[in-house]
Amino acid sequence: MRIAMFSDNFYPEISGISDSIIDTAKGLAARGHRINFYVPNHSKKNFLISNFEPRELDLGPNIEIFRIPSLLYPAPSKAGRLALPFLFTIRHIKKFNPDFIHVHHNFGAGIEALLVSRLLHIPLIGTNHTPMSEFMKYGPIKAKWAERAMLKYVSWFYNKCIWVSSPCRAIITEMKQYGFSKESGTMSNPIDVSNFYPADNSVKAELKKKYKFSSRTVLYSGRLAEEKKVDDVIRAMAIVTEKYPDATMAVTGLGSGEENLKKLTKELKLENNVIFFGYVETAVLPEFYQASDIFAVMSTAETQCISMMKAMSTGIPVIGANSWGLPEYISSKCGYIVEPGDYKTLAEKIIYLFDHSEEMERLGKGGIEHVKNFSEESIVEEWEKIYQEKLDQKKVK
Repeated sequence: MRIAMFSDNFYPEISGISDSIIDTAKGLAARGHRINFYVPNHSKKNFLISNFEPRELDLGPNIEIFRIPSLLYPAPSKAGRLALPFLFTIRHIKKFNPDFIHVHHNFGAGIEALLVSRLLHIPLIGTNHTPMSEFMKYGPIKAKWAERAMLKYVSWFYNKCIWVSSPCRAIITEMKQYGFSKESGTMSNPIDVSNFYPADNSVKAELKKKYKFSSRTVLYSGRLAEEKKVDDVIRAMAIVTEKYPDATMAVTGLGSGEENLKKLTKELKLENNVIFFGYVETAVLPEFYQASDIFAVMSTAETQCISMMKAMSTGIPVIGANSWGLPEYISSKCGYIVEPGDYKTLAEKIIYLFDHSEEMERLGKGGIEHVKNFSEESIVEEWEKIYQEKLDQKKVK
């Protein structure tokens, strides 16, 4: 099969969406399918912001990347761009002649995909990765009428698809409340955990020493943005350190919220406890997980949280906010759920785990088993089945 994937979110912008669609494409390509990406172009500055050399990705055979002229927009990653939907891709798409266009956003690249789909009569498949009502809270217009208008637009857009997925049920449920009616289903992002596995005690001790982690370390890894609520984890650490003064929190990632988080850390006198590592190279990142003891994410805008799934694979307990996709992926066998903004309960859970090593071990083992359900191989196989089913239906028509 030939699949054209459109997304505004793509390398060199760092995000779970970019990682997930690239991993899916590589898995499909390994099975003999051809994938073309249609994504925004990026300036040299965007590459440098994300700590990448300014060169195109090489994703191997059967995958091609077509860059669309684009505009900068103020994303929390500081490297966001929107493709200009002026049919720049139509000639390339005609030559590629895909069986489907798979759209991952409903703005720049998404509008381009919709236009090309209609003009060339190519079926459109969609994935909604974004809890739009949550992100509207951080936009320039916070009025209820604007939120309703946006959600109606999102539902209208995805009604143009023959099938729609989302990593969590909550997204589909919200769209249905605003008019979405097409066939749909939940589909996890593929989790490549080949490099994320537990370390034995001696290796863990060495890694803690290497990165100056204490024997009680909480990890957050991901974008540093307002909706990620990393400040809640830092506030929880202020309570944790009252009992365990040497407890540490490791923070990896970049984003527009970094300066405010560092300011909060200073106000709470946690400079010796909360360590900001910035961007961590992919090859080194697994060591940060292996050196940590708990993973905490209080984000109110997650449809899944790939970083959290990697923590599960590493065998450390997870604690997440009861918001959007997080409770759909955290079971009682691998972690705890706390209410959004409730950093006091988060602190209680962290302290409880530090005090009960047997519970940490139980949840760690549970996470290792749980994350196997979302392996890259199994998710790619599910996508292959969906594409084939829709292709068969197309041929019958």
